[in-house]
Amino acid sequence: MTGKSGKDTKAGEFWHDGLEALTPEQWEALCDGCGRCCLVKLEDEDTGKVHFTDIGCKLLDGDTCACRNYPQRQGLVPDCIALSPAKLREIDWLPPTCAYRLVAEGRDLMWWHYLKSGSRDSVHEAGISVRGKLKGHEDGIEVDDLVDHIVTWPRRVPRLAKVRPRGYVRKKS
Repeated sequence: MTGKSGKDTKAGEFWHDGLEALTPEQWEALCDGCGRCCLVKLEDEDTGKVHFTDIGCKLLDGDTCACRNYPQRQGLVPDCIALSPAKLREIDWLPPTCAYRLVAEGRDLMWWHYLKSGSRDSVHEAGISVRGKLKGHEDGIEVDDLVDHIVTWPRRVPRLAKVRPRGYVRKKS
């Protein structure tokens, strides 16, 4: 099957047509549910470099790695960014594992993404999600203390996530 992009696509792999072609439902479905983008980030005023912390947004559920109030998140968290194809061209801090970033770069989703694996747990099993990695939430820490929580793991792809494990069976389309 050939998608709008001219690339060969498997049935149901709508992301191959690019971000601009996605319906609102497909856009939401593309999120892998890792929670990395919901980590508090600090920007170096001198260099503009963005640093991730192991502190979650006040709405981030550390177990499910989902927003506790997704529909109202932007009213409750003023610096919450609503991703869009245009916004993706403006920001460069999305983790290398982010499905939106991968598709924007013309790459395929990783094996552990639930749209590939058929399981919402594979993002956690591959070590991608923030589950078990949060050291707190932004409403429980002083702003001046955030610098002590800068981490590099959100910018890396865990070893487990790079290679599909033996016995892994791709979901049937």
